[in-house]
Amino acid sequence: MTLIHKFKQGNNYFVLDVNTGAVHIVDEIVYDVLDSDKLKSKEEILVEFKEKYNEKDLVEVYDELEELIEEGVLYSEDQYEEIANSSMDDRDYIKAICLNVIHACNLRCKYCFADEGEYNGHAGAMSVETAKKAIDYVIKRSGPRKNIEIDLFGGEPTLIMETNKEIIKYARDNEEKWGKNIRFTMTTNATLLTPEMMDYMDKEMGNIILSLDGRKEIHDKARIKPDKTGSYDDIVPKIKEMIKRRTEGKTYYVRGTFTRENPDFYQDVMALVNEGFKELSLEPVVLEDGQPLAIREEDLDTIFSNYDKLYEEMAKRKIEAKDEFNFYHFNIDIQGGPCVYKRISGCGAGFEYVAITPQGEVYPCHQFVGREEFKLGNIFDDTFDEALSKKFKKAHIYNKPKCRECWARFYCSGGCQANNFNFNGDMSIPYEVGCKMQKKRIECAIALKAIEK
Repeated sequence: MTLIHKFKQGNNYFVLDVNTGAVHIVDEIVYDVLDSDKLKSKEEILVEFKEKYNEKDLVEVYDELEELIEEGVLYSEDQYEEIANSSMDDRDYIKAICLNVIHACNLRCKYCFADEGEYNGHAGAMSVETAKKAIDYVIKRSGPRKNIEIDLFGGEPTLIMETNKEIIKYARDNEEKWGKNIRFTMTTNATLLTPEMMDYMDKEMGNIILSLDGRKEIHDKARIKPDKTGSYDDIVPKIKEMIKRRTEGKTYYVRGTFTRENPDFYQDVMALVNEGFKELSLEPVVLEDGQPLAIREEDLDTIFSNYDKLYEEMAKRKIEAKDEFNFYHFNIDIQGGPCVYKRISGCGAGFEYVAITPQGEVYPCHQFVGREEFKLGNIFDDTFDEALSKKFKKAHIYNKPKCRECWARFYCSGGCQANNFNFNGDMSIPYEVGCKMQKKRIECAIALKAIEK
Protein backbone atom coordinates (compact mmCIF):
# COMPACT_ATOMS: atom_id res chain seq x y z
CA MET A 1 0.00 0.00 0.00
CA THR A 2 1.23 3.50 -0.84
CA LEU A 3 2.17 5.23 2.41
CA ILE A 4 3.70 8.42 1.02
CA HIS A 5 3.30 10.37 -2.19
CA LYS A 6 5.97 12.69 -3.52
CA PHE A 7 5.57 15.21 -6.30
CA LYS A 8 7.07 18.38 -7.68
CA GLN A 9 4.93 21.45 -8.17
CA GLY A 10 6.47 24.66 -9.41
CA ASN A 11 9.97 24.90 -7.93
CA ASN A 12 9.15 22.93 -4.79
CA TYR A 13 9.36 19.27 -3.84
CA PHE A 14 6.48 17.93 -1.75
CA VAL A 15 6.01 14.76 0.28
CA LEU A 16 2.56 13.75 1.54
CA ASP A 17 2.13 11.21 4.30
CA VAL A 18 -1.02 9.55 2.99
CA ASN A 19 -2.61 8.39 6.24
CA THR A 20 -2.03 11.46 8.42
CA GLY A 21 -2.23 14.05 5.63
CA ALA A 22 1.03 15.61 6.85
CA VAL A 23 2.68 17.62 4.05
CA HIS A 24 6.42 18.26 3.93
CA ILE A 25 8.20 20.70 1.61
CA VAL A 26 11.59 19.06 1.14
CA ASP A 27 14.96 19.40 -0.59
CA GLU A 28 15.80 17.39 -3.68
CA ILE A 29 17.96 15.00 -1.70
CA VAL A 30 15.07 14.06 0.61
CA TYR A 31 12.78 13.74 -2.40
CA ASP A 32 15.18 11.32 -4.07
CA VAL A 33 15.80 9.16 -1.00
CA LEU A 34 12.14 8.46 -0.19
CA ASP A 35 10.17 5.58 -1.72
CA SER A 36 6.39 5.22 -1.68
CA ASP A 37 6.05 2.28 0.71
CA LYS A 38 9.07 2.30 3.03
CA LEU A 39 12.42 3.92 3.79
CA LYS A 40 15.30 1.83 2.49
CA SER A 41 18.17 0.97 4.79
CA LYS A 42 20.91 3.51 5.31
CA GLU A 43 23.38 1.22 3.57
CA GLU A 44 21.18 0.89 0.49
CA ILE A 45 20.76 4.66 0.23
CA LEU A 46 24.47 5.36 0.61
CA VAL A 47 25.20 2.99 -2.26
CA GLU A 48 22.36 4.15 -4.52
CA PHE A 49 23.10 7.88 -4.27
CA LYS A 50 26.87 7.93 -3.77
CA GLU A 51 27.42 9.50 -7.20
CA LYS A 52 24.91 12.33 -6.66
CA TYR A 53 25.26 13.30 -2.98
CA ASN A 54 28.08 13.19 -0.43
CA GLU A 55 27.89 10.67 2.38
CA LYS A 56 27.65 13.22 5.20
CA ASP A 57 24.52 14.84 3.70
CA LEU A 58 22.91 11.46 3.08
CA VAL A 59 23.51 10.32 6.66
CA GLU A 60 22.12 13.59 8.05
CA VAL A 61 19.00 13.32 5.86
CA TYR A 62 18.50 9.69 6.81
CA ASP A 63 18.63 10.46 10.53
CA GLU A 64 16.07 13.27 10.13
CA LEU A 65 13.74 10.96 8.21
CA GLU A 66 13.96 8.34 10.92
CA GLU A 67 12.90 10.98 13.44
CA LEU A 68 9.83 11.86 11.34
CA ILE A 69 8.93 8.18 11.13
CA GLU A 70 9.23 7.92 14.92
CA GLU A 71 6.95 10.95 15.29
CA GLY A 72 4.31 9.23 13.13
CA VAL A 73 4.21 11.82 10.33
CA LEU A 74 6.01 9.76 7.70
CA TYR A 75 5.12 6.23 6.57
CA SER A 76 2.27 6.18 9.07
CA GLU A 77 -0.07 3.19 9.02
CA ASP A 78 -3.71 3.28 7.95
CA GLN A 79 -5.98 3.70 10.98
CA TYR A 80 -9.31 3.94 9.18
CA GLU A 81 -10.24 0.63 7.57
CA GLU A 82 -11.67 -0.71 10.80
CA ILE A 83 -13.72 2.49 11.19
CA ALA A 84 -15.07 2.05 7.67
CA ASN A 85 -16.11 -1.55 8.22
CA SER A 86 -17.50 -1.07 11.71
CA SER A 87 -19.69 1.86 10.60
CA MET A 88 -21.55 -0.17 7.98
CA ASP A 89 -24.27 -1.20 10.44
CA ASP A 90 -24.82 2.32 11.79
CA ARG A 91 -28.18 3.94 11.12
CA ASP A 92 -28.02 6.48 8.30
CA TYR A 93 -29.86 9.80 8.16
CA ILE A 94 -30.38 12.04 5.15
CA LYS A 95 -28.75 15.44 5.46
CA ALA A 96 -28.99 16.82 1.92
CA ILE A 97 -31.39 16.66 -0.98
CA CYS A 98 -31.20 17.64 -4.62
CA LEU A 99 -34.75 18.78 -5.30
CA ASN A 100 -35.14 18.55 -9.07
CA VAL A 101 -37.87 21.13 -9.26
CA ILE A 102 -38.02 21.11 -13.05
CA HIS A 103 -36.82 18.82 -15.80
CA ALA A 104 -36.79 21.42 -18.54
CA CYS A 105 -34.36 24.14 -19.58
CA ASN A 106 -34.30 27.26 -21.72
CA LEU A 107 -30.76 26.52 -22.96
CA ARG A 108 -29.49 23.68 -25.13
CA CYS A 109 -26.00 23.13 -23.76
CA LYS A 110 -24.11 20.69 -25.97
CA TYR A 111 -22.58 18.71 -23.09
CA CYS A 112 -25.66 18.51 -20.84
CA PHE A 113 -25.73 15.22 -18.93
CA ALA A 114 -29.46 15.71 -18.27
CA ASP A 115 -30.69 15.48 -21.88
CA GLU A 116 -31.15 19.27 -22.12
CA GLY A 117 -32.83 19.22 -18.74
CA GLU A 118 -35.41 16.54 -19.58
CA TYR A 119 -33.60 13.60 -17.95
CA ASN A 120 -34.28 10.95 -20.58
CA GLY A 121 -38.05 10.95 -20.56
CA HIS A 122 -38.55 12.30 -17.04
CA ALA A 123 -39.51 15.81 -18.13
CA GLY A 124 -41.87 17.89 -16.04
CA ALA A 125 -42.17 20.53 -13.35
CA MET A 126 -42.56 19.77 -9.67
CA SER A 127 -45.81 20.91 -8.09
CA VAL A 128 -45.78 22.70 -4.75
CA GLU A 129 -47.62 19.75 -3.21
CA THR A 130 -44.99 17.31 -4.45
CA ALA A 131 -42.20 19.54 -3.18
CA LYS A 132 -43.77 19.76 0.26
CA LYS A 133 -44.14 16.00 0.38
CA ALA A 134 -40.52 15.61 -0.73
CA ILE A 135 -39.34 17.83 2.11
CA ASP A 136 -41.52 15.90 4.58
CA TYR A 137 -40.01 12.67 3.25
CA VAL A 138 -36.49 13.92 3.92
CA ILE A 139 -37.28 15.45 7.30
CA LYS A 140 -38.71 12.10 8.41
CA ARG A 141 -35.46 10.39 7.44
CA SER A 142 -33.10 13.05 8.77
CA GLY A 143 -33.26 11.75 12.34
CA PRO A 144 -31.18 13.83 14.77
CA ARG A 145 -29.50 15.85 12.03
CA LYS A 146 -30.23 19.51 12.63
CA ASN A 147 -28.79 21.03 9.45
CA ILE A 148 -30.51 20.05 6.20
CA GLU A 149 -29.41 21.33 2.80
CA ILE A 150 -31.83 21.57 -0.11
CA ASP A 151 -30.46 22.31 -3.57
CA LEU A 152 -33.07 23.65 -5.96
CA PHE A 153 -31.97 22.08 -9.20
CA GLY A 154 -33.09 21.47 -12.76
CA GLY A 155 -33.15 21.87 -15.70
CA GLU A 156 -33.34 25.55 -14.99
CA PRO A 157 -35.04 26.17 -11.62
CA THR A 158 -35.75 29.87 -12.23
CA LEU A 159 -38.32 28.84 -14.87
CA ILE A 160 -40.67 28.16 -11.94
CA MET A 161 -39.55 30.78 -9.45
CA GLU A 162 -42.98 31.15 -7.85
CA THR A 163 -42.96 27.45 -7.03
CA ASN A 164 -39.50 27.84 -5.50
CA LYS A 165 -40.81 30.61 -3.27
CA GLU A 166 -43.64 28.39 -2.05
CA ILE A 167 -41.16 25.59 -1.34
CA ILE A 168 -38.93 27.89 0.68
CA LYS A 169 -41.88 29.38 2.55
CA TYR A 170 -43.03 25.91 3.54
CA ALA A 171 -39.59 25.10 4.94
CA ARG A 172 -39.27 28.42 6.74
CA ASP A 173 -42.74 28.07 8.29
CA ASN A 174 -41.92 24.63 9.67
CA GLU A 175 -38.20 24.39 10.35
CA GLU A 176 -38.56 25.51 13.98
CA LYS A 177 -41.32 22.96 14.56
CA TRP A 178 -39.14 20.28 12.98
CA GLY A 179 -36.12 21.39 14.99
CA LYS A 180 -34.15 21.83 11.80
CA ASN A 181 -32.06 24.50 10.16
CA ILE A 182 -32.82 24.45 6.42
CA ARG A 183 -30.19 25.85 4.06
CA PHE A 184 -31.20 26.39 0.44
CA THR A 185 -28.88 26.54 -2.54
CA MET A 186 -29.63 26.99 -6.22
CA THR A 187 -27.85 26.18 -9.47
CA THR A 188 -28.90 28.48 -12.30
CA ASN A 189 -27.83 29.47 -15.80
CA ALA A 190 -28.67 33.10 -14.81
CA THR A 191 -30.53 33.88 -18.04
CA LEU A 192 -33.82 34.75 -16.34
CA LEU A 193 -32.58 36.64 -13.29
CA THR A 194 -34.40 39.88 -12.49
CA PRO A 195 -33.58 42.45 -9.78
CA GLU A 196 -36.51 41.22 -7.67
CA MET A 197 -35.41 37.61 -8.10
CA MET A 198 -31.82 38.49 -7.18
CA ASP A 199 -32.85 40.19 -3.95
CA TYR A 200 -35.01 37.22 -3.01
CA MET A 201 -32.26 34.72 -3.80
CA ASP A 202 -29.72 36.72 -1.83
CA LYS A 203 -32.01 36.60 1.19
CA GLU A 204 -32.89 32.90 1.00
CA MET A 205 -29.97 31.09 -0.65
CA GLY A 206 -26.95 30.10 1.40
CA ASN A 207 -25.08 29.49 -1.83
CA ILE A 208 -25.78 30.27 -5.49
CA ILE A 209 -24.03 28.48 -8.35
CA LEU A 210 -24.00 30.57 -11.53
CA SER A 211 -23.08 28.83 -14.79
CA LEU A 212 -20.56 30.48 -17.12
CA ASP A 213 -17.86 28.72 -19.15
CA GLY A 214 -15.16 31.40 -19.42
CA ARG A 215 -14.21 33.13 -22.66
CA LYS A 216 -17.14 34.39 -24.72
CA GLU A 217 -16.17 32.32 -27.78
CA ILE A 218 -15.92 29.14 -25.68
CA HIS A 219 -19.11 29.76 -23.74
CA ASP A 220 -21.12 30.59 -26.85
CA LYS A 221 -20.05 27.39 -28.59
CA ALA A 222 -21.47 25.18 -25.87
CA ARG A 223 -24.13 27.04 -23.88
CA ILE A 224 -26.54 27.92 -26.64
CA LYS A 225 -30.16 29.03 -26.81
CA PRO A 226 -32.84 27.16 -28.77
CA ASP A 227 -32.17 29.43 -31.75
CA LYS A 228 -28.50 28.24 -31.71
CA THR A 229 -27.12 31.63 -30.65
CA GLY A 230 -24.80 32.00 -27.68
CA SER A 231 -25.92 33.11 -24.23
CA TYR A 232 -22.80 34.88 -22.95
CA ASP A 233 -23.99 38.45 -23.48
CA ASP A 234 -27.32 37.67 -21.80
CA ILE A 235 -25.70 36.06 -18.79
CA VAL A 236 -22.61 38.05 -17.79
CA PRO A 237 -24.34 41.31 -16.79
CA LYS A 238 -26.86 39.36 -14.69
CA ILE A 239 -24.18 37.33 -12.93
CA LYS A 240 -22.30 40.52 -12.11
CA GLU A 241 -25.45 42.10 -10.72
CA MET A 242 -26.29 38.99 -8.69
CA ILE A 243 -22.83 39.00 -7.11
CA LYS A 244 -23.04 42.74 -6.47
CA ARG A 245 -26.25 42.18 -4.51
CA ARG A 246 -24.80 39.27 -2.51
CA THR A 247 -24.65 40.29 1.14
CA GLU A 248 -21.82 39.52 3.52
CA GLY A 249 -21.60 35.92 4.61
CA LYS A 250 -23.51 34.62 1.58
CA THR A 251 -21.51 32.59 -0.92
CA TYR A 252 -21.56 32.09 -4.66
CA TYR A 253 -19.62 30.22 -7.32
CA VAL A 254 -19.28 31.04 -10.97
CA ARG A 255 -19.12 27.51 -12.28
CA GLY A 256 -18.06 26.49 -15.77
CA THR A 257 -17.31 23.34 -17.70
CA PHE A 258 -14.38 22.70 -20.01
CA THR A 259 -14.34 20.11 -22.79
CA ARG A 260 -11.77 18.80 -25.25
CA GLU A 261 -12.48 21.92 -27.32
CA ASN A 262 -10.83 24.06 -24.65
CA PRO A 263 -8.20 22.03 -22.78
CA ASP A 264 -6.44 25.40 -22.46
CA PHE A 265 -9.04 26.23 -19.82
CA TYR A 266 -6.52 28.33 -17.88
CA GLN A 267 -7.48 31.07 -20.35
CA ASP A 268 -11.13 30.63 -19.38
CA VAL A 269 -10.38 30.87 -15.67
CA MET A 270 -8.44 34.06 -16.27
CA ALA A 271 -11.26 35.43 -18.43
CA LEU A 272 -13.59 34.94 -15.46
CA VAL A 273 -11.08 36.58 -13.11
CA ASN A 274 -10.75 39.51 -15.49
CA GLU A 275 -14.52 39.96 -15.37
CA GLY A 276 -14.13 40.49 -11.63
CA PHE A 277 -15.29 37.08 -10.38
CA LYS A 278 -13.42 35.80 -7.32
CA GLU A 279 -15.15 32.49 -6.49
CA LEU A 280 -14.67 30.12 -9.40
CA SER A 281 -15.06 26.55 -10.47
CA LEU A 282 -14.22 25.17 -13.91
CA GLU A 283 -14.80 21.44 -14.11
CA PRO A 284 -13.96 18.84 -16.76
CA VAL A 285 -16.91 17.60 -18.77
CA VAL A 286 -17.95 14.00 -18.18
CA LEU A 287 -19.30 12.41 -21.35
CA GLU A 288 -19.37 8.91 -22.77
CA ASP A 289 -16.38 7.80 -24.82
CA GLY A 290 -16.84 8.74 -28.45
CA GLN A 291 -18.76 11.93 -27.78
CA PRO A 292 -17.04 14.79 -29.68
CA LEU A 293 -16.63 16.95 -26.57
CA ALA A 294 -15.52 14.10 -24.28
CA ILE A 295 -12.09 14.41 -22.70
CA ARG A 296 -9.71 11.68 -23.79
CA GLU A 297 -6.42 10.30 -22.56
CA GLU A 298 -4.51 12.25 -25.21
CA ASP A 299 -5.90 15.53 -23.82
CA LEU A 300 -4.43 15.03 -20.36
CA ASP A 301 -0.96 16.48 -20.90
CA THR A 302 -2.48 19.77 -22.07
CA ILE A 303 -4.99 19.75 -19.21
CA PHE A 304 -2.25 19.07 -16.64
CA SER A 305 -0.12 21.92 -17.99
CA ASN A 306 -3.11 24.23 -17.61
CA TYR A 307 -3.57 23.16 -13.99
CA ASP A 308 0.13 23.98 -13.54
CA LYS A 309 -0.37 27.44 -15.06
CA LEU A 310 -3.33 28.03 -12.78
CA TYR A 311 -1.30 26.93 -9.76
CA GLU A 312 1.53 29.31 -10.67
CA GLU A 313 -0.87 32.20 -11.12
CA MET A 314 -2.62 31.58 -7.81
CA ALA A 315 0.66 31.00 -5.96
CA LYS A 316 2.06 34.29 -7.28
CA ARG A 317 -1.03 36.20 -6.17
CA LYS A 318 -1.01 34.48 -2.78
CA ILE A 319 2.65 35.33 -2.17
CA GLU A 320 2.05 38.93 -3.20
CA ALA A 321 -1.25 39.04 -1.27
CA LYS A 322 -2.79 40.79 -4.24
CA ASP A 323 -5.89 40.16 -6.38
CA GLU A 324 -6.39 36.65 -5.03
CA PHE A 325 -9.24 34.43 -6.19
CA ASN A 326 -10.54 31.01 -5.13
CA PHE A 327 -10.67 28.02 -7.44
CA TYR A 328 -13.03 25.36 -6.08
CA HIS A 329 -10.91 22.35 -7.03
CA PHE A 330 -7.84 23.82 -5.37
CA ASN A 331 -9.60 24.20 -2.01
CA ILE A 332 -8.20 21.72 0.49
CA ASP A 333 -7.57 21.54 4.23
CA ILE A 334 -4.20 19.96 4.97
CA GLN A 335 -4.64 20.49 8.71
CA GLY A 336 -7.28 17.79 8.94
CA GLY A 337 -9.87 18.27 6.23
CA PRO A 338 -13.25 16.56 6.26
CA CYS A 339 -14.14 14.08 8.98
CA VAL A 340 -12.73 10.58 8.61
CA TYR A 341 -16.12 9.20 7.59
CA LYS A 342 -16.44 11.65 4.70
CA ARG A 343 -12.88 10.96 3.58
CA ILE A 344 -13.77 7.29 3.33
CA SER A 345 -17.27 7.50 1.84
CA GLY A 346 -17.33 10.71 -0.21
CA CYS A 347 -20.50 12.64 -0.96
CA GLY A 348 -22.90 10.22 0.73
CA ALA A 349 -25.04 9.65 -2.37
CA GLY A 350 -27.75 7.09 -1.70
CA PHE A 351 -27.59 7.15 2.08
CA GLU A 352 -26.95 10.72 3.28
CA TYR A 353 -27.89 12.49 0.08
CA VAL A 354 -30.73 11.86 -2.39
CA ALA A 355 -32.32 13.44 -5.45
CA ILE A 356 -36.08 13.69 -5.92
CA THR A 357 -37.69 14.13 -9.33
CA PRO A 358 -40.78 16.18 -10.26
CA GLN A 359 -42.70 12.89 -10.24
CA GLY A 360 -41.64 12.11 -6.67
CA GLU A 361 -39.13 9.38 -7.50
CA VAL A 362 -36.08 9.10 -5.24
CA TYR A 363 -32.60 8.44 -6.63
CA PRO A 364 -29.12 8.39 -5.04
CA CYS A 365 -28.22 11.64 -6.84
CA HIS A 366 -29.26 13.69 -9.85
CA GLN A 367 -26.87 11.81 -12.12
CA PHE A 368 -28.70 8.52 -11.52
CA VAL A 369 -32.13 9.94 -12.40
CA GLY A 370 -33.84 7.81 -15.03
CA ARG A 371 -31.89 4.64 -14.26
CA GLU A 372 -34.64 2.42 -12.89
CA GLU A 373 -32.22 -0.04 -11.27
CA PHE A 374 -31.05 2.80 -9.02
CA LYS A 375 -34.45 4.10 -7.95
CA LEU A 376 -34.48 4.17 -4.15
CA GLY A 377 -38.18 4.77 -3.69
CA ASN A 378 -41.11 7.11 -4.12
CA ILE A 379 -42.28 9.87 -1.83
CA PHE A 380 -45.95 9.12 -2.49
CA ASP A 381 -45.81 5.59 -1.13
CA ASP A 382 -43.12 6.55 1.39
CA THR A 383 -40.72 3.82 0.24
CA PHE A 384 -36.95 3.69 0.56
CA ASP A 385 -34.81 0.76 -0.57
CA GLU A 386 -32.56 0.15 2.41
CA ALA A 387 -30.63 -2.63 0.65
CA LEU A 388 -29.76 -0.39 -2.31
CA SER A 389 -28.87 2.43 0.06
CA LYS A 390 -26.53 0.10 1.93
CA LYS A 391 -24.91 -0.87 -1.38
CA PHE A 392 -23.99 2.78 -1.91
CA LYS A 393 -22.69 3.10 1.62
CA LYS A 394 -20.48 0.05 1.15
CA ALA A 395 -18.97 1.49 -2.03
CA HIS A 396 -16.27 3.22 0.01
CA ILE A 397 -12.53 3.35 -0.66
CA TYR A 398 -11.75 0.09 1.11
CA ASN A 399 -14.14 -1.79 -1.16
CA LYS A 400 -12.56 -0.32 -4.29
CA PRO A 401 -9.36 -2.27 -5.01
CA LYS A 402 -7.66 0.48 -7.03
CA CYS A 403 -8.63 3.16 -4.53
CA ARG A 404 -7.39 1.41 -1.44
CA GLU A 405 -3.88 1.41 -2.94
CA CYS A 406 -4.01 5.01 -4.18
CA TRP A 407 -2.26 7.92 -2.43
CA ALA A 408 -5.22 10.24 -3.10
CA ARG A 409 -7.88 8.02 -1.53
CA PHE A 410 -8.60 10.30 1.44
CA TYR A 411 -9.04 13.34 -0.81
CA CYS A 412 -11.24 11.98 -3.62
CA SER A 413 -12.97 9.31 -1.48
CA GLY A 414 -13.19 6.93 -4.41
CA GLY A 415 -14.56 9.34 -6.97
CA CYS A 416 -18.09 9.92 -8.21
CA GLN A 417 -20.22 6.77 -7.97
CA ALA A 418 -22.26 7.78 -11.03
CA ASN A 419 -19.17 8.36 -13.17
CA ASN A 420 -17.65 5.08 -12.03
CA PHE A 421 -20.80 3.18 -12.94
CA ASN A 422 -21.42 5.00 -16.21
CA PHE A 423 -17.91 4.27 -17.52
CA ASN A 424 -17.29 0.84 -16.03
CA GLY A 425 -20.69 -0.61 -15.10
CA ASP A 426 -19.38 -0.90 -11.55
CA MET A 427 -19.25 1.71 -8.77
CA SER A 428 -16.11 0.08 -7.35
CA ILE A 429 -14.01 0.75 -10.47
CA PRO A 430 -12.86 4.38 -10.81
CA TYR A 431 -13.46 6.45 -13.94
CA GLU A 432 -9.83 6.51 -15.00
CA VAL A 433 -9.53 9.74 -16.97
CA GLY A 434 -11.41 11.62 -14.25
CA CYS A 435 -9.24 9.94 -11.63
CA LYS A 436 -6.03 11.18 -13.27
CA MET A 437 -7.34 14.75 -13.47
CA GLN A 438 -8.47 14.59 -9.87
CA LYS A 439 -5.02 13.53 -8.68
CA LYS A 440 -3.39 16.40 -10.56
CA ARG A 441 -5.82 18.87 -8.98
CA ILE A 442 -5.13 17.45 -5.53
CA GLU A 443 -1.38 17.91 -5.99
CA CYS A 444 -1.92 21.54 -7.01
CA ALA A 445 -4.27 22.09 -4.08
CA ILE A 446 -1.87 20.58 -1.55
CA ALA A 447 1.04 22.61 -2.91
CA LEU A 448 -0.96 25.83 -2.89
CA LYS A 449 -2.03 25.30 0.69
CA ALA A 450 1.43 24.26 1.84
CA ILE A 451 3.11 27.46 0.63
CA GLU A 452 0.88 29.47 2.99
CA LYS A 453 2.80 28.15 5.96
